[in-house]
Amino acid sequence: MTNEPPLPDPPGRTAGAGDDVRMRGFERRTSFEEARRLALDGTAWLPSETVPLEAAAGRVLAEAVTSDVDVPAFRRSAMDGYAVRAEDTFGASIYDPVRLVLAGESMPGSVPGPRVGPKQCVRIMTGAPVPDGADAVLPAEHARETAGEVLADADVTPGKNVGAVGEDVRIGIEVLRAGRRLRPQDLGLLASIGCGSAVVVRRPRVRVIVTGNELLAPGQRPSGNRIVDSNTPMLRALIERDGGVIEALLRLPDDEPTIRAALAMPGADVIVTAGGTSVGREDHMPQLVRELGELVVHGVTMRPASPTGIGRIGTSKVFLLPGNPVSCLAAYDLIAAPAIRALGGLSPEMPYRRIDLPLRRRIVSQVGRTDYVRVSLADGAVEPLAVSGASVLSSVTRADGFVVIAAESEGMPEGASVTVHLFEELRSGT
Repeated sequence: MTNEPPLPDPPGRTAGAGDDVRMRGFERRTSFEEARRLALDGTAWLPSETVPLEAAAGRVLAEAVTSDVDVPAFRRSAMDGYAVRAEDTFGASIYDPVRLVLAGESMPGSVPGPRVGPKQCVRIMTGAPVPDGADAVLPAEHARETAGEVLADADVTPGKNVGAVGEDVRIGIEVLRAGRRLRPQDLGLLASIGCGSAVVVRRPRVRVIVTGNELLAPGQRPSGNRIVDSNTPMLRALIERDGGVIEALLRLPDDEPTIRAALAMPGADVIVTAGGTSVGREDHMPQLVRELGELVVHGVTMRPASPTGIGRIGTSKVFLLPGNPVSCLAAYDLIAAPAIRALGGLSPEMPYRRIDLPLRRRIVSQVGRTDYVRVSLADGAVEPLAVSGASVLSSVTRADGFVVIAAESEGMPEGASVTVHLFEELRSGT
């Protein structure tokens, strides 16, 4: 992992992705807005797959679902009580109850009870079919059984406490649209119309490659000049949040043949790398992507994460993220995540809840550069934590969220209203 080169570049200049910047520095960078556009360029839903209903929560429907049944398919009771002819209960009161002959009962899952004739009723439970002749259900609390009769002390109107055929779902109705991210209640609805599986967009297979001779595996203690790889657990969680599936997670030394082989392996829809993308002698990633495929972007007018790259190897999109943890997080959220989400059928928009609040202190930026500013919230105001320190991961854990300062701005003055993307309280993907 190497430090980021200094910023800024002159506004309006775009990256020559064919340049080898090692030990020379960036002469040109792509604008943040153009990099975002190129990151999403050519993204479309991946092919569909069919998964069991119990595995479909959070997945995106690849095609609309239309019901071929009515739910319910029969008139059903919404109460425990007695199926009656409503007209037979008119005028009933606690002081002047109506006597009805108990003709039988109807239970859930059974055939309907006997037909209800004049001055008759059938004992019925919630969810049971309402027998012919009955057009209402008298709640149990308004009835009293005695010697084969039922005393009704209240009246009911036609249709009262009776679920009509198709009351929930009508045959031929589109119950869920394509592109919907399935929620638990959606699975219940699909089950209710007889679906045991769902046709969903395939999740993107994402290969994560993290490089650096100095890296120790998570769980080891940092010592001497070695540091623990903090990017792989962070990237795994972010990718899974965005609907991706980890195809492989590789922690590699700064060895060119080893990295080349990892990049060239087939099987990934997206390759996300961390480290080896700046201007140091051992920053092999950009040249290897160029050699194996196409390097579209290398260097973006953003802080942190200016050494970010975008490319393609075969059918795999490639995102080169800086190794410094805050830069890695910023570049993933702002550049790589939208493409991963879009491939899996989700909205490319960031999934963070947003809130507008005033600044307690001004934020200084520079025209031509997009800034990712870590902030905290207190007493209804926004406090900038840092605009530098790309390796200080604790600054993100202390932050409540971040503010993106657009490239056309020189910053934001104290008291200005800014949009904060909150790390907590993620909203739905669509």
